[in-house]
Amino acid sequence: MNIKTKLQLSFMMFLEFFIWGGWFVTLGTFLGNNLEATAGQSSMAFSTQSWGAIIAPFIIGLIADRYFNAERILGVLHLIGAFLMYQMYRSTDFTAFYPYVLGYMILYMPTLALVNSISFNQMKDPAKEFSNIRVFGTIGWIIAGLVISYLFVWDSPEALKAGMLKNTFLMAGIASAVLGLFSFTLPKTPPTVDKNEKVTISDMLGLDALKLLKDKNFLVFFISSVLICIPLAFYYQNANPFLAEIGLPNPTGKMAIGQISEALFILALPFFFTKFGFKRTILIGMLAWTVRYLLFAYGNADELSFMLIIGIALHGICYDFFFVSGQIYTDTKAGEKYKSAAQGLITLATYGVGMLIGFWIAGLITDSLTLEDGTHAWDTIWIYPAGFAAVVFILFALIFKNEKVEYKS
Repeated sequence: MNIKTKLQLSFMMFLEFFIWGGWFVTLGTFLGNNLEATAGQSSMAFSTQSWGAIIAPFIIGLIADRYFNAERILGVLHLIGAFLMYQMYRSTDFTAFYPYVLGYMILYMPTLALVNSISFNQMKDPAKEFSNIRVFGTIGWIIAGLVISYLFVWDSPEALKAGMLKNTFLMAGIASAVLGLFSFTLPKTPPTVDKNEKVTISDMLGLDALKLLKDKNFLVFFISSVLICIPLAFYYQNANPFLAEIGLPNPTGKMAIGQISEALFILALPFFFTKFGFKRTILIGMLAWTVRYLLFAYGNADELSFMLIIGIALHGICYDFFFVSGQIYTDTKAGEKYKSAAQGLITLATYGVGMLIGFWIAGLITDSLTLEDGTHAWDTIWIYPAGFAAVVFILFALIFKNEKVEYKS
């Protein structure tokens, strides 16, 4: 891959995740402060990610893989996304806001697969080259959080009262427009499937991989993957509103520590795989969820703020040790025949079904623990995902039989 192509792909990946991190992290805080949304309404807004993940395979399978170049579809989706972002920026109530965020996420989630396809198409050895490109996505997400907290200070108490957090949508919309136009300059990535070739819903959703569920160990892992998404949904939906409400300075910028942790711990994953094996590694990831939420429950923005920072920093262990390990395990169990189908099925089950259930539960619990003055009983709220993660940890530890899984880059 030449330098020009590497720079193009890196900039593409940077913008792709700068856009997502530029509004999604602060969405819960925006909804509560600007639109006076309930926790239930917030869960509806966050659930649009799940609906996007469920619908994305159809867009990719029926359109992107068959009729149009990937870079052109990426450009069109982001240009439409820029318009929808502007409409979210202008929205003054949840009823007006929701259709735009739903439409946006249905269009955005397929772009995650498109940027990967465009990148892979230019690589001779994706296993070695992709991580060097993908890391710019993590950097983009981190920079977005730092810009919000430290450059524009949109999440300070004064700015929140003034409704300044709506500017995150304008920022993300501008970045989306830039990426939309830039996409048409990316290397050509033609369709990978003959448009006359028959495609089935089973192929698009990876349902052929359901045969793997006959394996008891994989079934236990599959169910655990869905269940652990419930605690994950609490973090996505509640972490930023929680930190902002209790008065932690620059909450969005501090949450970027989680992405830094994610980038660092993925480098440590091969060591843990080799030293402890798959089962212990994934159990460490599950246990980290429980520890994180207990730290949130008993920490505060004053003398115990270090507990909150540690809880955020645990994101690398929580995410990498469970989800990345799970992708490796899935790849090993599926083999060449069902490899793509199995990864598609796990993505659908976790980011689709699992997160959908998780956001709904998080909304119900948060609403039930909203106090009369509009604040929340956060110490109690965080106990629920901590306990839930602990139950999944115990069940997995007891039922899943240890097996050797080779680490693959």
